[in-house]
Amino acid sequence: MASICTALIVFFITGASIILAYLNEKNRPYSAQDVFCNLQKQHGLGKTAVVKAMELLAQEGKIKEKMYGKQKIYFADQSQFRDVSDADLKAMDKQISELSAEVQTLTQSCRQLDTELKELNSSLTTEEMMAEIQELKAECSGYRERLEKIKSATNHVTPEEKEKVYKERDVYVKEWKKRKRLASDMMNAILEGYPKSKKEFLEEVGVETDEDCKVVLPTT
Repeated sequence: MASICTALIVFFITGASIILAYLNEKNRPYSAQDVFCNLQKQHGLGKTAVVKAMELLAQEGKIKEKMYGKQKIYFADQSQFRDVSDADLKAMDKQISELSAEVQTLTQSCRQLDTELKELNSSLTTEEMMAEIQELKAECSGYRERLEKIKSATNHVTPEEKEKVYKERDVYVKEWKKRKRLASDMMNAILEGYPKSKKEFLEEVGVETDEDCKVVLPTT
């Protein structure tokens, strides 16, 4: 039983020392909850132990305590710190400005390095590149074989045959346009005395237009 009490006392004193050092280092006001959250993970301090230790430190005058509404705020005893002159404050402001600029520079550098890292991670490795080269070589080889087969084929269309096909096509297209124009003229003449719409007329006689069949008249 005595050994357990001794261990608890040692733990309590150690926790108080950690909290006192933390408050003196940060030199800013904290609630017991803040100190617990900030130190619990690193030092494994329980919330009840933190609250008791801070109350004891305040009673001993090692830290200061103030009430803000219903919440107690604790902060380091300012009398332990030396007075700061205007020159010291200006020097601190200058140092803060320099450090802030350095932080900004380092942040930009980190972002650039992060971008480069992402690009490298998205790039192919040497092994992947070699595998892709082999695939491309195999694909090119297949294309060469197809090209050789096409070149060696005996059923090529001669320029004369090609020209003949194009001429026949022009004839058919012209005839198509001519017949379409004649049909349109005849239909317009009928519609002059027809009591219904053009659409109704076409449905009645069972005529489908190129547009109905989604056919586009080729250009010559």
